[in-house]
Amino acid sequence: MLHPKDLRRAIVMVTQEAYLFSGTVADNIALGKPDATLDEIRAAARAVGADEFISALPDGYDTDVNKRGGRVSAGQRQLISFARAFLADPAVLILDEATASLDIPSERLIQDALQTLLADRTAIIIAHRLSTVAIADRVLVMEHGRIIEDDAPDVLIAGTGKFAQLHAAWQETLV
Repeated sequence: MLHPKDLRRAIVMVTQEAYLFSGTVADNIALGKPDATLDEIRAAARAVGADEFISALPDGYDTDVNKRGGRVSAGQRQLISFARAFLADPAVLILDEATASLDIPSERLIQDALQTLLADRTAIIIAHRLSTVAIADRVLVMEHGRIIEDDAPDVLIAGTGKFAQLHAAWQETLV
């Protein structure tokens, strides 16, 4: 039987609202692994593409983020939370609308970070944005609480179902 403490260590969730706590950027990333060294914290930030903006902050990794992360943008907060998740190195990662509140340039930065963060682990991505789920191996399309489609993104896009319709509508908005 799996002990609840071990289960909690194996699963990390990143939500739409990337919450930062009072303290430094390094402190916030280290929440993923409290005994992490500064080198490990920096490596996690580099892995998700956050090192550059963090290093440019007034005190770098020692910059106090203020309550709720008021010193950094929404995209930067999300990158910090991805670095935290990367450092925690969970077996399962749950992303619940993790890119929903971001503008398009911030989302593009996050997409690169997601590729690194999701590598070699099981991930459950809950999203309305098709660009977020495009990197998935398998997509489950839900409607009214029921799964109505289940396949690889490219197979669903090539089909005639709901996902294909949503994808076509999304493509039209990009023109």
